[in-house]
Amino acid sequence: MDEANLESIMGLIMNAGNAKSDAMEAIQAAKEGKFEEAAEKIKSAEASLVEAHHSQTGLLTKEAQGDHMTVTLLTVHSQDHLMTAIAFTDLAKEIIELHQKMSEN
Repeated sequence: MDEANLESIMGLIMNAGNAKSDAMEAIQAAKEGKFEEAAEKIKSAEASLVEAHHSQTGLLTKEAQGDHMTVTLLTVHSQDHLMTAIAFTDLAKEIIELHQKMSEN
């Protein structure tokens, strides 16, 4: 695996991990009634997901241009991290909304 691909894969893992962590912190803030903080954490999670998508897009662009890379466990791991972070962030938004509605009653 060349250095550029490895850098993209590690960027994908790092940013997806950051997104999931921020989403978890957003849920915790909502549980404590800190809804503005929760919104900021979700915004940060979404920004990290955008960065992760940029890394993924770079890899997909190379593939589409005929620069095929060997799929390794690290590559699969990076994609798993991204999909988990996306799902977790989406779920966190729903959980935060539930906490907001419960706090209004």
